[in-house]
Amino acid sequence: MRLKLALLFILFSFTPFCAFAQAGPAIIVLGDSLSAAYGMEIGQSWPSLLQERLTENGYAYRVFNSSITGDTTQGGLARLPRLLDKHQPGIVILELGGNDGMRGLPIEVTRQNLSSMIERSQSAGATVILAEMRIPPNYGRTYTEKFNSMFTTLTEQYGISLLPFLLQDIALEPGLMQADGIHPTDQAQPLILEQVWVIVQPFLQATGLD
Repeated sequence: MRLKLALLFILFSFTPFCAFAQAGPAIIVLGDSLSAAYGMEIGQSWPSLLQERLTENGYAYRVFNSSITGDTTQGGLARLPRLLDKHQPGIVILELGGNDGMRGLPIEVTRQNLSSMIERSQSAGATVILAEMRIPPNYGRTYTEKFNSMFTTLTEQYGISLLPFLLQDIALEPGLMQADGIHPTDQAQPLILEQVWVIVQPFLQATGLD
């Protein structure tokens, strides 16, 4: 009996240490439907594939996909402080703004929300990657041009990396877009992963965990 109790004590004492030792820095993906597994199983989404790629390559990072379909920069800004406090991420991928543009929200409001998210993430010690968004030209030339250029301007202002528009090589390819013409299919997710990996991997190497 005493032997069994001793073994149980060792087991429960050792398990939390193992869990802590295996836990690595976090990557937060704060996005909308392009990252939220819209129309597919969660395991098929590019953030889930990113976690698989990290694990396969020996990186100890944990990916927390905090993306919500239909979310705007205002929603992301409201949720970000708690995410930063809870996960203390090493990397934050901001994939928001598309719904702002589709709703015709004031560009200055979107820019300020993105700026606040970048600043808060940097203040928390995270490397920020900003995903570029695009909207169609039917919103008017002036609005469209200002919107599309906003992401490059922000990356230059804050010295952060730009993740090129996730659908730039996907939107016009047969079988890679869902019937709504807005959201990528599950077949497109590995292609999106490759775009993300190119931008993210250099920051993983910089941590010394490669």
